[in-house]
Amino acid sequence: MIISDVKGISKSTRACLAEHGIFSVEELANVAVERLILIPGFSRQKAQRMIRAAKHLVGEGDAVADLAQVVPASPGRSTPASGEILARALDDSQWYINRELSLLEFNRRVLEQSKDSRTPLLERLNFLCISCSNLDEFFEVRAAGLIQRSELASLQTEADGLTPTEVLTEISSRAHALVAEQYRVFNEALLPALAIENIRFIRRSDWNESQQAWLRRYFTDELLPILSPIGLDPTHPFPRILNKALNFIISLSGKDAFGRDLDLAILQAPRALPRIIQLPQVDTESGPHDFVFLSSIIHAFIDDLFHGMKVRGCYQFRVTRNSDLFLDEEEIHDLLRAVEGELASRNYGDEVRLEVAANCPDDLIDFLLGQFGLTKDRLYRVDGPVNLSRSREVCDLIDRPELKFPPFTAGCPPQLNDPKSLFEAIRKHDILLHHPYESFNPVIELVRQAAEDPQVVAVKQTLYRTGSNSPVVEALEKAARAGKEVTVVVELRARFDEKANISLATRLQEAGVQVVYGIVGYKTHAKMLLVLRREGKHLRYYTHLGTGNYHPKTARLYTDYSLLTADKDLGEDVRRVFVQLTSLGKVGRLNKLLQAPFTLHKTLIKKIEREIEHARKGKRARIVIKVNSVVEPVLIQTLYRASMAGVEIRLIVRGICCLRPGVPGLSETIEVRSIVGRFLEHSRVYSFENDGEPELFCSSADCMSRNMFRRVETCFPIENRKLADRIRAELDLYLRDDSQAWIQQSDGHYRRAEPNATGGVEAQSYLLEQFRRAV
Repeated sequence: MIISDVKGISKSTRACLAEHGIFSVEELANVAVERLILIPGFSRQKAQRMIRAAKHLVGEGDAVADLAQVVPASPGRSTPASGEILARALDDSQWYINRELSLLEFNRRVLEQSKDSRTPLLERLNFLCISCSNLDEFFEVRAAGLIQRSELASLQTEADGLTPTEVLTEISSRAHALVAEQYRVFNEALLPALAIENIRFIRRSDWNESQQAWLRRYFTDELLPILSPIGLDPTHPFPRILNKALNFIISLSGKDAFGRDLDLAILQAPRALPRIIQLPQVDTESGPHDFVFLSSIIHAFIDDLFHGMKVRGCYQFRVTRNSDLFLDEEEIHDLLRAVEGELASRNYGDEVRLEVAANCPDDLIDFLLGQFGLTKDRLYRVDGPVNLSRSREVCDLIDRPELKFPPFTAGCPPQLNDPKSLFEAIRKHDILLHHPYESFNPVIELVRQAAEDPQVVAVKQTLYRTGSNSPVVEALEKAARAGKEVTVVVELRARFDEKANISLATRLQEAGVQVVYGIVGYKTHAKMLLVLRREGKHLRYYTHLGTGNYHPKTARLYTDYSLLTADKDLGEDVRRVFVQLTSLGKVGRLNKLLQAPFTLHKTLIKKIEREIEHARKGKRARIVIKVNSVVEPVLIQTLYRASMAGVEIRLIVRGICCLRPGVPGLSETIEVRSIVGRFLEHSRVYSFENDGEPELFCSSADCMSRNMFRRVETCFPIENRKLADRIRAELDLYLRDDSQAWIQQSDGHYRRAEPNATGGVEAQSYLLEQFRRAV
């Protein structure tokens, strides 16, 4: 069969294949993936799908249903004819939501929390700041990457079919609306509400004489000696501007000390300076919680920096730069040195976005745009401080518990209340921890006891993010100094933690820990801890596997699962993965652990396909997946097939979801919901009904291509029936949440769930209360 006879392949694709000497379906079925991905527009996933479909047509591949049965009719199109390549219809770009636009939708949901009157006031301010810092990172990484591809005139698209230029156009529209809403919420909702609580951000126009006098002294004593304005002239060109730093462009008139005419100056506010200053109670009009922005103080007293000249205007601005590190993996000889070298350039990457005070004159804005080489669609005029996320500092300066979430004490399972040792408790049966409702301390304690126990001979651990002054790191150092064999895999490329992880690696090495940096080209994202303890004549494995990082602070903010087990097969699997990471040798078949980039993706596909078979036979079939993101096209296509077969599918996706739920004939049985609340939903769980013999897995991996193919990830079964039932019950609680849940629509937008008549269900509050009672 020649390829031109296959209606499911476009003319342009047929032409590309012909140019590379592929004319028949038989040739396509036997071609190597590596050859196809050399063709423009062919991703690895697309190549694999086309080859698989071609093999089916020539009778060599796995059996698939007739296309007329498995592919829905597209709006305005007829149902594809039987025999067309399967890659066509489920690959159709209309069935996919753009990843970047989905991420912006998540940030809008975070912003909505700042409007929710049920949320404590200072927490509302915190949600606003989170939405601002999220947007910063979005521009630094996601938008920056698209800009690079657009400038290279790349036409390569993702599953949604949009080119980088098309996505950037839509981002500009949505991001401008989002920024405008952030400042509207700050100015019109939060500032008045804070003022009612006697928390005031005092504008320059509202300073009284006493406050003015105090702030002048503050400027003279604390700011003036540090600030260094630069007058622009041929010997003082426009300075290098740090990423996301607070800056001012100053319009001047008059002559400087050397008789020169200057009309512009740039002032960079050092990062060491606080962005918010708390005023003392200098008079009866002042309150205990009065604050002034650093930018307001500089604006008020900027004349003091330019004696003998007239300041005609002073306007704040901030530039956001590309902050993604580039490492040429083929040229790397020492990963640590390579990352160190790239970190220095992060502050001065390519310009991506310019934020300027709304009252800045057009001619100064045009000047700044010209200096940064930016077009007006990258310009954001803001009605307030350009670094709005720094307003979060107020939450730490105010001790008003009634304006914050109530404090809570994380509990522990009963078996950990008073064990002679943690090893004894784990040896009796598996222990499951649900953070932050349950304490992260048992995980820290496992490393501490391993360091002190003379029977422990070795400790192996992965570290992705740990935080400063980490008790886990201290325990690892102690274990090494006690003569244990300690091996730690540190991921140097954990985004925005690279510098901290370089320092961590150096510190551990100085303590005698054997440190490796994972695999070039594959981030080590797995969360694994293995303790080898000699008990009698045998070595026993004590293992921790988790969905989150070894970071005590985020363990109080992120929801994650931890499994502590003495299961020998799981322990042996983890040991083999560590050998793979350190020696780079093959480890063979693992007993229970699923691992990316090797077995995780294809096993998840098989589990979904098993549910499809059960549904077709009238058996019980249900899938519940809780992750941070759903992006990977083949997984999405398999979920579509499962929905068309009648499988009930419930997805709890905090952030990005490129799948379109609720499309007639395609995804009618799929519901996608996002929970946004006090805690950041971070756990990854995969649950399969399997006709009454359910299987449940927890994982470090999301449903993204990077997690499945470009990272070292682990996915571990919860085999203890009681623990698995507990997780399933908690998943069902999330599925009943109608207070903090957002339901995704087919067009990619979200609507807030509506509480039922008998009262709302709020999963996080329910779990918090449940575990509080247990404590």
